[in-house]
Amino acid sequence: MDTHVSDSTTANPATDPATDPAKDPATDPAKDPATDPAKDPATDPAKDPATAPARGPGREPTGHAACVVTLGAGGPAVARRGELGGKATRLAELAAAELPVPPAFCLTTALFDAYLQETGIAAELPGADPGTVRERILSTRMPAPVADAVLDAYGILGRPRVAVRSSALREDSAAQSFAGQHDTVLDVSGDEDVLDAVLRCWASLWSDRATVYRDTDAPGSIAVIVQEMIHTDVSGVMFTVDPVNARPHRLVVEACQGLGEGLVSGRVSSDFFVVDDENLEVVEERVRYKVTKCAPLEPGRIGMTKVDAAARNVPCLTHEQLRELGGLAIRIRELYGSEQDIEWGLRDGAFHLFQTRPITTRPVAPAAPSGARSPYVAPQPERILDGTLWSRMDIGEIFVGLMTPLGLSFARYYQRHVHTDCAGALGVRDTGEADLHMGFYQGHVYLNISYSSYLLAQCLPTRDQRHFTARFVSEEVDLAGYENPFGTFPGGMEDLLSIVHWLQHTAREMTRMKSRSEQMVDARLYEFDRARGLDLTRMSRRELHGELHRDLGWFHDMHVGYMPYYINAFGFYGLLTELCARWLGSDGDNLQNRVKTDMSSLRTVESAKEVWAVAQAAKNSPAVLKIITEEPLESVARLLRDDPDGRIFWDRHMEPFLRANGTRGHQEMEITHPRWIDDPSYIFQMIRRYVADGFSIDDILRRSSGWSDDSREVLNRLPMPKRQVLDTVISLYALCSELRETTRMSMITSIWLVRNVVYEVGRRLVADGVLHSAGEIAYLDFEDVRRYLAGDEEAVHVFDRARVDAARRLHEHNKRLPEPPLTFVGVHDITASARPAADGARLDGLAASPGRIVGRARIVEDLVWQADEFQAGEILVTRYTDASWTPLFAIAGGVVTDIGSMLSHSSIVAREFHVPSVVNTKHATQRVGTGDLIVVDGDAGTVEVVEKADDAAEKADGAAEAAGSPAEAVGSTSAAAGS
Repeated sequence: MDTHVSDSTTANPATDPATDPAKDPATDPAKDPATDPAKDPATDPAKDPATAPARGPGREPTGHAACVVTLGAGGPAVARRGELGGKATRLAELAAAELPVPPAFCLTTALFDAYLQETGIAAELPGADPGTVRERILSTRMPAPVADAVLDAYGILGRPRVAVRSSALREDSAAQSFAGQHDTVLDVSGDEDVLDAVLRCWASLWSDRATVYRDTDAPGSIAVIVQEMIHTDVSGVMFTVDPVNARPHRLVVEACQGLGEGLVSGRVSSDFFVVDDENLEVVEERVRYKVTKCAPLEPGRIGMTKVDAAARNVPCLTHEQLRELGGLAIRIRELYGSEQDIEWGLRDGAFHLFQTRPITTRPVAPAAPSGARSPYVAPQPERILDGTLWSRMDIGEIFVGLMTPLGLSFARYYQRHVHTDCAGALGVRDTGEADLHMGFYQGHVYLNISYSSYLLAQCLPTRDQRHFTARFVSEEVDLAGYENPFGTFPGGMEDLLSIVHWLQHTAREMTRMKSRSEQMVDARLYEFDRARGLDLTRMSRRELHGELHRDLGWFHDMHVGYMPYYINAFGFYGLLTELCARWLGSDGDNLQNRVKTDMSSLRTVESAKEVWAVAQAAKNSPAVLKIITEEPLESVARLLRDDPDGRIFWDRHMEPFLRANGTRGHQEMEITHPRWIDDPSYIFQMIRRYVADGFSIDDILRRSSGWSDDSREVLNRLPMPKRQVLDTVISLYALCSELRETTRMSMITSIWLVRNVVYEVGRRLVADGVLHSAGEIAYLDFEDVRRYLAGDEEAVHVFDRARVDAARRLHEHNKRLPEPPLTFVGVHDITASARPAADGARLDGLAASPGRIVGRARIVEDLVWQADEFQAGEILVTRYTDASWTPLFAIAGGVVTDIGSMLSHSSIVAREFHVPSVVNTKHATQRVGTGDLIVVDGDAGTVEVVEKADDAAEKADGAAEAAGSPAEAVGSTSAAAGS
C-alpha cells in the first residue's frame, strides 16, 4: 500500500501495454471496461477534466512546465497515459470522478527524458551497469529549467509536506501488479528535499529489484507523483471482491491505526471487516488488539510507535464509516467496470484515496470439504480422515500459534527429516510414516495423536493408549466414544521385539541422561561461539549451502537429543498426577502442582534472575542507564557499544547474558521471529521495568504468601511404601524437568543457526531485487531456500514472484480466521467455531498454578512493545506464552492465557514463581480488558471479571465529583494471593 506507501513497477515501452493500445486492456474497450468510451468519462475530454499541465492563474505552460501535470485539473487522461504511468493515470481518473484524492501533480516521463538529455546521462545509458546509472542520477543535480518546473508546481500546490512516488508505465495494469519495485519517499518538505526525493524515484528505475523484473534490457521511462502527505489516523485496503475465496457480494476491508506502511510491512495488527455490497451492512467483523502503528515520529521521519491504550481493543472504523467506505468502493468498481484493490486513509473523519489497481489474481472457490478441513498432508481413507484425533497442546511450545509460510515449511522439513528420529529416541522400534505424524491446518501445526499413540504402544509406559491420549485432549473433545482409527499395535512377535527394544534403549538412556545433557550444553556453547565468529555475508552461495547442511545436521541431533527429556518429564508428571488421585483422593487435588520440587535452578527461571543482574549493573552506571531508559529501543544497542561506559557494560554484562540466553525468542520454530541476540529490545524493556520497580529477583522468588507448600504434610499421611514411591516419582520429575530446561537451550540454538543462514539468503534476495523487503522472507518456502543454495538456478526463477504473493495472501487469510481448536477429532468446520459470549464475566480453564489473586488485568499482545507498560503485581492476560516471557512472570501477580496446558512452560514457570495461573481459557483476551479487576483462581481453574475498567473509572469520577475534586488515577493492583 502506498499511503502512501508501497510503490512500483518496471517500465518497458517495447512490450508495455501502457504504450501499446493494441495490447493494453486499459486502452482496449474489448479487454478492459475501465476505458470503454461507453462507460468511462476518461475518454471524453469534454466530460473528464482528469489531467492538465500545472500552471498558475492566467498562465499557459510552456517548455518544461508543459511536462508537469496537475492531477484532476482538466484534459483527457488516456491521451497522456504513456507519460503519466499507471498510478498517476488512475489517480487522475479518480479525481476527475470527484472521488476524494489528495491534491497532487505528476512529473511526466517527458520531464524525466529532458533531465537525462540535459545532464548527458542519456548518452551514457547504452550498455551501462544499472548500479552505475542509479548512482549517476543520485549524484547529478537537476538542471535549473527542470528544477524550476518541479518547484513551480510544488509552489502552486502550497508547499505542503508531500509523498513523492513513482508511477511507472505498466504498473497496476489489469494484467499484472508489480508493487514495490520503485521508490517512495514519505513526509518530504522543502524545495531541496523535494528535488532529492524526485531524483531518488527516477534513479529507482535502475534499482536491483526493478532490474530483476524487467522483461527487456531497455528500462524505458518513469513518471513521478508529488502528492500532499496525509498523516492518517487510520489506513487500510479494501477489495471489491473477496481476494481469497469466491463469496459473492462481499467487500473486504482491512484497517490499521496510523499510516498504511505498517499494514503493508506486516508489522502491525489490523481489524478485518466484510461489507455486503448490496445493502452496505457490515456482515463480519474481527477486531484485533493493536499495540503499534506506523506514524510520523518527527518531521520527515516515519517509524513505529504505540497506539493509544484506549484505541487498542476497539474497531478502527465505525459501521457508518464502513458504509461510507463501501460506497466509495462501489463507485470505483463502477468507474472501471472491474474488481479493484483500493488503498485509503482516514484523517479527521474524512476518507482519502491513495491508489486503486485491478485485482490481478482471481479468487478461487473453497477447496473440497475433506481437504479444506483436515490437517493431513496426503489423502487418507475416510475412516482415518474422520476418526483421527488432532492436538496442538504440548508440542514443545515452539509450534504454538499461527505460523508464517516460511515457518510452516520449516515445520514440514522437521516432520520429514527429524520427527521420526525423535520417536526413535524414545525407544520406539517402528517409527512409522513421516507424513502421518503431523498435520497443518489454517496456518497451525497439529500432532496426530491417534497415530502417535498407536506407535507409542510399543513402549511399556504407553501401552495403554489412553495414558498418552488423555494428556493431549482439551475440554472441546469428549473421548467417551473415541476409537483410534489406526487400531492397536500388532501383537505377537512384533510386540515382543518392540518391548525388548524399548527396555534396552531405556536402560541405556537412564544411565547416560546426565552426561548426555552435559555434552549437549558444551556443544551449544561451541556452536554459539562459532556462529558469532562467522561472517555469512562473505560466504559464497556454495559455502552457504555447506553451512546450512551442517546446521541442519546439528538441528537434527539436538531435537533428537532433547526429546527424551521432554517426554520423560511429561510422563513422570502424568504418573505423579495419577498416583496422587489414586492414593490421596481429595487431598491429592492439584498436589502435583503444589509439590515443592527443587526447580529453582531451571535455566528458564535463571534467565529472569540474570536479566535482573544486568539491570542492576545498568543502574550502577548513570551513562548506561540514561541510554537504556531514554533512547529509542532500536538505537540502544548501537549507542551502548559506541559509548565508553556503555562498551564496558556491554562486554561485561550483555555479552555473557546473551551467550547464555540470547537464542531465546517467541515461538522459536517460527524462524521469522528474531531472537534476543538479534534484537535485544525486549531485554532493554525488562531492564527499564526492573530498574523502575526497585526490587530484586530474590524478593520475587521468595514471595509465597498464601501459597504454602503443604505437600510434605499430605504425603506423611501415606504408608511408608507409597510415600517412598511418590518421593521417587517427584525426584525423577524434578530431574527430568531440570534436564529438559538445560537441553532446551541447545535445541532452540540449533533453530537460530538455521535462521541465520535463511536470513542471509533473504538479505541477498532483497539486495538483488528478488524480494521487495526483508518482510517478504516470511513468505518463502524453506525447501526453495535449500534448492537455491544447492544448485545454480537463478534466484528469480527459484523464488517465483507469483508463489511469494500467493503465500502472502494465504497467510493474510489465515490471520483473519478464528483461532482453530486446540484439539478436535476428524475434520473441523471453521464456521462452527465457538464465539465468546458478549456479556460473559466468568471463564473456565485449566488450573495451572495454585493460588487465588485479585488484581487489575493487563492485556499483552506484543511482548517487546508492551513489556515496559506492565506494572508489578498486575495480572498478565495474553493468548499464549513460552519461555521468552519468563522475565515478565517474575513481576506478574497472576497469569491467564487463551491457550495452554498443565505442562507448558508457562505453567511450570508460574508454579516456580508461585504465580496463580489459569490457562486454556479460550477467550480471555476477548472478554477481559486492560484495567479490569479480575479474580484468578489457580486451584479451581476460573477467571472472573468483578469490575470492568470503565465502571471503575466512572465510580472514581463520581466520587471525585461528589468530593469536589478531580478524580485520581484508578488502576492500582489489589492483590490478595491465597485469599
